Amino acid sequence: MAGKREENPAGSSNNLRGDVLRVLGVLKVATVEQIQQISAPHLSYRHTDKDEPSKRKQARTASHLGALSDLRKHGLAENGGQISGGDTLRNLTPMGLKAASYELGRPVGEMGNPARGAGRTGAFHPMVVNDAVLALLRPKPDLAQLVDEPAEVLAAAQAAVDAPDGLGTIASYATEVALPATGTWSNPGRGGAQADIVITSPEDGVPLLFVEIDNCYESAQVLAGKIDKYVRFGQRKVKDADGKERPMWRTRWWVPDGRHGDQPHPPLLLVFNRVGPRNPNTVIAQLAELTQRHWQGTAYDDGFHMYDGKLPIVVTGMKQLQEHGPAGAVSDASAARTTRRSWKRSATLAGKRTTSADRPSTQPASGSKRSSYAAPPRSRRPSGRPAVPCALAAEPGSPTNGGRRRR
Repeated sequence: MAGKREENPAGSSNNLRGDVLRVLGVLKVATVEQIQQISAPHLSYRHTDKDEPSKRKQARTASHLGALSDLRKHGLAENGGQISGGDTLRNLTPMGLKAASYELGRPVGEMGNPARGAGRTGAFHPMVVNDAVLALLRPKPDLAQLVDEPAEVLAAAQAAVDAPDGLGTIASYATEVALPATGTWSNPGRGGAQADIVITSPEDGVPLLFVEIDNCYESAQVLAGKIDKYVRFGQRKVKDADGKERPMWRTRWWVPDGRHGDQPHPPLLLVFNRVGPRNPNTVIAQLAELTQRHWQGTAYDDGFHMYDGKLPIVVTGMKQLQEHGPAGAVSDASAARTTRRSWKRSATLAGKRTTSADRPSTQPASGSKRSSYAAPPRSRRPSGRPAVPCALAAEPGSPTNGGRRRR
């Protein structure tokens, strides 16, 4: 034990340090509380007997603070500034990023760069990205770790377990991923996109999903330019290891082959975080018109649409995502099933020709039917509806009626 203490003075275990490496390897920069919420969510339900929130937080995060201290001793992690609330930011060193690649089972070349210096200005955008990861991941507490807690604490933990599931594990996520329209993966050229989050969770029916977060500071024109870059990346083809030419994204990520020859680009989830001065409702309407050519499918007489070469776009608000996760909010079981099918149909890149019989409704609760795979809820307010495919489509009567996708 003495030898282990000398090597790791804070007394952290290998598993705990591995958890920290995995989380920071994905998020790049995070607070210790965010690390704890992802890697040990059951701790969020402990130490409720302490009077002050600061003391409860200190007790919940003590073990992860120790792991970070030991990682700093080994030159794998470092402190990187503070957020506005005063919490210290943590990030990995280049050597730590390499160690995290082994923990995540991910090639070093796909890990990105260390987030050194990100915390000097508070790392506002990375913190919002972390919030989105937590909302999409929805970590579930281990009830076996809470058997001695009070009944009200167990009830709260049980409610979290019973809530709709999130997508994948922390290893299913990557952040700040370059999508090169020119250049290579390791040395991207100009004109490419950079996804805030990339999710690969085929076990949940979401083999590949790009996520872009807008804090409501950018105009519809700027966002349309970003969508153009996603489309350029989706269209780019390169020679694979077998000498055959295929979409560049397929050389890095696996997705099922589309059916009936319909091959959309990987879907994009656009999350509006309403903190900036711009009204997302206005931006969405403008963006739908500016990007219509990228997402609008081709309608056929027998009632289905084809989306070959189009960019599926799903739109939601950060508040909605945090409250309801990727499935969105619905008020009855039937609507819940159709919402899940809608999400998966967009995010799995399924190229199935949707007919009037199997076309999922995007209506989250009840009311009049909307056209297939195209019409969104009447309200375009991001925080008021679940995430559904083709949410760029406007209301009936709008110049953009009949389409989808947005960012």
